[in-house]
Amino acid sequence: MISKSARSPIGRTLFCGASAIAALAAASAQAQTSDTAAAANAPDAAAQNGEILVTASRREESAKNVPVAVTAIGGEKLAVLNSSGLDIRFLSSRTPSLQIESSFGRTFPRFYIRGLGNTDFDPNAAQPVSIVYDDVALESNFLKSFPVFDLQNVEVLRGPQGTLFGRNTPAGVIKLDSAKPSDTWNGYITGSLATYNTANVEGAVGGPIAEGLSFRASGIVQSRDNWVTNDDTTGNGPRKLEGYADRAGRLQLAYTSGDFHALVNVHGRDLNGSPRLFRAGLFVQGSNHFQPGFNPSHVSQDGISEQNMTQWGTNLHLDYHFEGLGTLYSITGYEEAHVKSIGDIDGGDTYTAPALGLNVGLFPDNTGDIVRPKEFSQEVRFQSEEFNGFRLQGGAYYFHQRLKYHELDFDTTGTQDGDVFHNDKNENYGIFASGEYKATDKLTLRAGVRYSHDSKRDFVNGYDLAFGASPNPGGVITPSTAHAKGSDVTWDASATYALTPQVNAYARVATGYLGPAIQDRVTFGSQQSVARKQTTISGEGGFKFESRDRKYHIDLDGYWWRTKNLQLTAVGGQSNSAALINADHAVGYGIEGQLDARPIPHLVLTAGGSWNFTEIRDKNISIGVCGALCTVTDPINAEGRAIIDGNDLPQAPRYVANVTARYGVPLKNGGEIFVYTDWAYRSSINYFLYTAKEFRGRSLTEGGLKLGYISPTHFELAVFSRNITNQIRAISAIDFNNLTGMINDPRIIGVEAKFHF
Repeated sequence: MISKSARSPIGRTLFCGASAIAALAAASAQAQTSDTAAAANAPDAAAQNGEILVTASRREESAKNVPVAVTAIGGEKLAVLNSSGLDIRFLSSRTPSLQIESSFGRTFPRFYIRGLGNTDFDPNAAQPVSIVYDDVALESNFLKSFPVFDLQNVEVLRGPQGTLFGRNTPAGVIKLDSAKPSDTWNGYITGSLATYNTANVEGAVGGPIAEGLSFRASGIVQSRDNWVTNDDTTGNGPRKLEGYADRAGRLQLAYTSGDFHALVNVHGRDLNGSPRLFRAGLFVQGSNHFQPGFNPSHVSQDGISEQNMTQWGTNLHLDYHFEGLGTLYSITGYEEAHVKSIGDIDGGDTYTAPALGLNVGLFPDNTGDIVRPKEFSQEVRFQSEEFNGFRLQGGAYYFHQRLKYHELDFDTTGTQDGDVFHNDKNENYGIFASGEYKATDKLTLRAGVRYSHDSKRDFVNGYDLAFGASPNPGGVITPSTAHAKGSDVTWDASATYALTPQVNAYARVATGYLGPAIQDRVTFGSQQSVARKQTTISGEGGFKFESRDRKYHIDLDGYWWRTKNLQLTAVGGQSNSAALINADHAVGYGIEGQLDARPIPHLVLTAGGSWNFTEIRDKNISIGVCGALCTVTDPINAEGRAIIDGNDLPQAPRYVANVTARYGVPLKNGGEIFVYTDWAYRSSINYFLYTAKEFRGRSLTEGGLKLGYISPTHFELAVFSRNITNQIRAISAIDFNNLTGMINDPRIIGVEAKFHF
């Protein structure tokens, strides 16, 4: 299944080295007893002695004291949710107000927090949710797809984080932190086999090398057979689809000498598989239900289909502590990838007008991308000690991205008839400062400010023979360059007040900034478009409770935001183009809550939920609608365009809820039998800016179950299931060519074994 063209020497070397070291160390450590074994069994690695710790303020502190709506996921909960070969989309609906989806499969996740996100499918799309992996902000959506493995913690910060994180954070931040090297030997190896030969093997080992020097090596292999049969008889498309082989590795070296610390992180990835499957004619006209005869394990596609990705990166963390003053930090990051993804966009193999029914489209469309993002970032930050109740942070940030990619088009025989080349440059710099003052024993005040400047250049050239009419006569696209610049000052201010030793109340006002954007999709006759910067102001307040024995944690908050010049991407439609537009503004408000509880011995419960309202407000805004017989429910103006004033934002469900429960039965031999279940729900969603009966996604509930045994020697054996009810729903759609949709993963049942030391 691995293509010879998909080579990643660095990624393969990292993984093979990590796996070999893990296996050797595990074998040599079986007779050892480690204090870390008990920690590895802890329900949540974010909890220390029952206290939930987060780094939302770039310092480790109790979640109860942080004036930000934040959810931390770690330990066993993270491992269970991420089982069965899933990618980062497993986090969707697992925290309040969070949604994740993709039209590329495992290579291009799109994130939405409190309704704010971007449905754009182009490689240069900017997102208002920042992914910060090991303290490095990733801009390209392809880079954001790096596999989730051997993590210490995941934190979801909701609301603008425009001071300390800064880069593209008006909706929030998803922060992923790898497990770090330590001066004691520890590690694990786990493997599972499930439905469709879904295999998941993950391992890590770490420990001291010499005085002050330690390491951690980790790796993961995820694979699934092609479980969808292609019934097309033309011979152009692959006979089997929807499988993948995804490998990644990470090697870290840490050095400590007195007040100086250094950490080097090198990581790589090699993915080969199928792109996301588009299913033509999925919906019954006038309804969001599937066509009779729809079978998730069958499609009929006559286009070529392939996807491979190689990725590698490195980061260097340096810090030096000045006694009595504070600590100086430097974080340098570099990431690059090579991605090739080609798919049958129309999703069918039969073409009639009008186009109705499974596998039927108006016309064939087979397109793809070859993308090469390269990103460099540098942050320098100083964090002070506490002086008479004051603590300060401040620093500077620089980011540079080169993004080169080809948009490819293919005719009905699989012959390339279009190649549009893009050469984009994206540069950002910022300076920031933040302070905290403990005004009284009960009142803590915080505030921060950041200046950011963005500069973007976009160059387009090439040809598209499939669309040779004006403005591209003969299919030749005239070379074109677009520029965009913008800057903004963002800030935040908050107060935390201890009502009792167990209850804190907080209030926060913050602003966010998303730099100006360029949409350079020029196939199908469209042109470059530029959107102005968007700015967000947000207010929130709430209560955080931690019981005296730390068995109960309850967070409850309410929020409101208003985004001016909201950047919207009108995607698809009759011409399958994409254009950037600015809405005058949009608003959102809602309530969020979460619970962590250990009410009786051996029982651990978590729950979370949100009610989220979003609305576009611009009486003069309208967009093109579907080109394929959908039933539009918005008012239509004289130009045949939908008036979207008052609509919800796309991929913004009104309700999100999740719950987990773990119960363990201790055995006399020191082992344990346990059961773990988790459930996530989101209500109905709009796929696009306009509303249509077919493109209103139905509610989705997915559940998981795991039953296992943990031996006294820290060996675990379990059976598990993901999407246990096998509820199949459309999670996104394409609107230019028949009523085409994409679905969630089916039920997966498997067995898993794990050993840790």
